[in-house]
Amino acid sequence: MRIDILTLFPNMFSGVFSESILKKAQEKQAVSLNVINFREFADNKHKTVDDYPYGGGAGMVLKPEPIFAAVEHITKNSSTQPRIILLCPQGERYTQKKAEELAKEEHLIFICGHYEGYDERIREHLVTDEISIGDYILTGGELGAMVIVDSVVRLLPGVLGNEDSPVQDSYSCGLLEHPHYTRPADFRGMKVPEVLLSGNHQLIAEWREKESLRRTYLRRPDLLAQYPLTEKQKKWLEEFEKNKR
Repeated sequence: MRIDILTLFPNMFSGVFSESILKKAQEKQAVSLNVINFREFADNKHKTVDDYPYGGGAGMVLKPEPIFAAVEHITKNSSTQPRIILLCPQGERYTQKKAEELAKEEHLIFICGHYEGYDERIREHLVTDEISIGDYILTGGELGAMVIVDSVVRLLPGVLGNEDSPVQDSYSCGLLEHPHYTRPADFRGMKVPEVLLSGNHQLIAEWREKESLRRTYLRRPDLLAQYPLTEKQKKWLEEFEKNKR
């Protein structure tokens, strides 16, 4: 996968992209991460990328010229059609399902805005996706782009050591992930559930399924509205509801 980031603050990405899983993914050549300062594509001697909005109002608006020019420069020799993602608080709420969708692409381009907003022609005629990582406002799209890149790259084949890890993550299967425990089995009187020490893989799998459902019921019951519950899981939910009373 190739990922290009258009930003006015490229140094923000240096630490994130050179550590942990993102660093390993690049070393394995699973992904190419490129950060581009779109100010370099401004068509004026002062390299201005923003201007006052027509009609008046507070703040400055990003001009279309440098962003269009930067995308055209990136894609001029490309054989594939990239997904061009605008980081925007008005965009689609980001989910694990969206991460899995983007992980199937060969080329992603992220546009990180600043100031009051974007010229509407960028939104209407250039981007393929508008994404928000939550209902709050950041000073720019850079942090959102980092979040999305991390969540997508870890899904690429060969990036994580255990291929089952992304499949078992919270939200990937529609439920929150079950609790985890490690050594020691008894820490200050706080003990690991006996079933996890039993060696019975069938019982352990059932315990994990039930605890995953319990955690979802307690923390994110909204996820259960669209989840295809089995008869066994329905009975567990009835049990949770009785115990809650």
